[in-house]
Amino acid sequence: MLKIGEFSSLTQISIKTLRHYDDVGLLKPMHVDSESGYRYYSASQLPRLHRILVLKDLGFPLDRIAEALEEGVSADAIRGMLMVRRIEQEHRVQEEGDRLARLEARLRLIEREGIMTHDVVLKELAPQWIASIRETIPHYRTIGVLFGKLYGALGKLGAEGLGVALFHDQDFRDHIDAEVGLYLKQAIAVSEPLAAYLLPAATVASVVHHGAFNRISEAYEALLHWVEANGYRKAGPTRELFLLTSQPVSRNDESNVTEIQVPVGKT
Repeated sequence: MLKIGEFSSLTQISIKTLRHYDDVGLLKPMHVDSESGYRYYSASQLPRLHRILVLKDLGFPLDRIAEALEEGVSADAIRGMLMVRRIEQEHRVQEEGDRLARLEARLRLIEREGIMTHDVVLKELAPQWIASIRETIPHYRTIGVLFGKLYGALGKLGAEGLGVALFHDQDFRDHIDAEVGLYLKQAIAVSEPLAAYLLPAATVASVVHHGAFNRISEAYEALLHWVEANGYRKAGPTRELFLLTSQPVSRNDESNVTEIQVPVGKT
């Protein structure tokens, strides 16, 4: 058996923590000398200590750790909890990355107040055949998942045509009514969940954004100023045409080129 100091050194757990685990009944010493009061531990206690430390890092309070140990938590159960936590952490990292990107984009807008860096033009669009899929998605960044479904359903046809996203919500919402599709030269037959139809002709305010997707708010601000200054109103779903997209797709890639088209009508 090992004295508490030796056990502490070899496990890299402080003596204070070991004493606390003893006090709350999580990890009792293998032996306590009746005369000196010295605590002694054994290597056979390592499996229990490992479980305590893993559950603690997973966020369990000490009383719940004690219950889990009494229930005989297995390595498979811990691995399952670890996988869930990994997914949660990845989501947090993604959300924090998106938050920082939004802050940077807003800061650039503040720094460029009064400076128009995008040219907006009025265009007349002819009717256009499209094959598409439409769903409600939780974030704009998940539009790629919807494109994956589209290409999977289209098969070889997915290599043809220009990729486009249409956003049908009349205002900003937490969940987005999104449609992604491919522009086609002619009508094709598709089956659900796809749809193939003729997009109607439209007058659009158009701007081309050269740069990362996470900076696209700069182009939208230019459109907002132009629509207001020229006495127009939004008159249909916004379209984003992906003229050039990095491979693999990255929201941070400055080589991306996107055309934004907002159908408009006179107020």
